[in-house]
Amino acid sequence: MSLLAKVCGLVRAEDAAFAAGQGADLLGFVCHLPSPRHCADLSVAQPHLDRAVLVMVADQAEAILDLARRHGFRRVQPYLPAPERKRGVTLLREAGLSVLLPWADEPGQAPAPADLYLWESGAAQTGVVGGSGQGHAMAFPPPGPYLLAGGLDGLNLAGRTAALPPVARVGLRGFDAASRLEVMPGHKDPAKVAAFVAAVRQVAPSGKDVHD
Repeated sequence: MSLLAKVCGLVRAEDAAFAAGQGADLLGFVCHLPSPRHCADLSVAQPHLDRAVLVMVADQAEAILDLARRHGFRRVQPYLPAPERKRGVTLLREAGLSVLLPWADEPGQAPAPADLYLWESGAAQTGVVGGSGQGHAMAFPPPGPYLLAGGLDGLNLAGRTAALPPVARVGLRGFDAASRLEVMPGHKDPAKVAAFVAAVRQVAPSGKDVHD
């Protein structure tokens, strides 16, 4: 089983098409106005709905479900308030959506079922909700299969993978990258996108490089 490569923060149609052409398994489109990677025109995701992920910050899951249905998304990455998370994820999954649930590298989180988790830096560390481009200590792994996120690119992916705690390696299913694949916020660098996807393909499912 190959590990998954997710290219997130896509705004432009040409960047989405390039990432898909390079073999990215998942493409993330952010709906969050304060984000420099907010995708104001979600029609750019339409040609890629087989791998598109709606990344959205909302107070309630119903808003995410409504937008996903209107644009045909089958996968969502919901950023919900802690008291709403478990109910919201259940609602989204019962509606037939696949949920990639953000999991901050912080202690004390209430468990919530998901199809896949996104292990990333938490707001307590970064000061922002969602992607920050910052790595984390990899101290508090998700309770299930996950994508590793946080300041990744084709150059540092192998090193970060090698640093994974042994207990966490069994859950690794792939990697997510966004800000380090850019020329400027929302504008991807094709060479960096290609290098990231190629680097993911060099990592075996056990978390070791295929050449090890």
